[in-house]
Amino acid sequence: MRLEGKVAIVTGGANGIGKKTAEVFAKEGAKVVVADFDVESGKETAAKINENYGKAIFVEVDVSDIESSKKLINKTVKEFDKVDVLVNNAGITADGFLTKMDESQWDRVIDINLKGVFNCSKFAAEQMMENGEGVILNASSVVGLYGNVGQTNYAATKFGVIGLTKTWAKELAPKGVRVNAVAPGYTNTAMMETVPQKVLDSLIKKTPMKRLGEVEDIANAYLFLASDEASYINGTILNVDGGLVIG
Repeated sequence: MRLEGKVAIVTGGANGIGKKTAEVFAKEGAKVVVADFDVESGKETAAKINENYGKAIFVEVDVSDIESSKKLINKTVKEFDKVDVLVNNAGITADGFLTKMDESQWDRVIDINLKGVFNCSKFAAEQMMENGEGVILNASSVVGLYGNVGQTNYAATKFGVIGLTKTWAKELAPKGVRVNAVAPGYTNTAMMETVPQKVLDSLIKKTPMKRLGEVEDIANAYLFLASDEASYINGTILNVDGGLVIG
């Protein structure tokens, strides 16, 4: 198994891409920490993993709060003695045109999607450097590569995540820690349920593979980057978008 003996934290692990990533990691031998603000769904995901795939625990976390993020890492180390992989998957949207977006929309998305990545990675990196190895994987987006109408805040965070990824890849690699990001295209998750079918059809038409992504597509990308098969990949932004962004 590709993650045998590894300990992995997946933020936003209760639902969607995070849930599937936690399941895939457990199937491949990792002990998984399902970290989320959604307690009910998080506990259900951890229970499902324990019943069907391997070992998991749930830890409630608000990644926008630095003390909560620190407690997440400390609880993981207390339970499993180490942190090998951190997947910074937690994220939200609060869309609106620039002139219509209020400060609370801006602040909340920045706090979770960007500050949350900093908070969790700061403490995970400390543990990883002590152990001389580790992997940090960040969730960017195709929106973080070319922008999107109505997503000023979301695009800013996903562009920012790319900057964090490339900076940390340079800082942490000498200590044995690899840092990469995945940039999903439009993927079948709860976030897409409110998108009108006409818009979905347009997105599919723009995508060379003529379909939306599935959560398995993104989870499998995280799995590869977390595994030793990617041991010489560092500072990379892996597009998983069906060819939507090329070049």
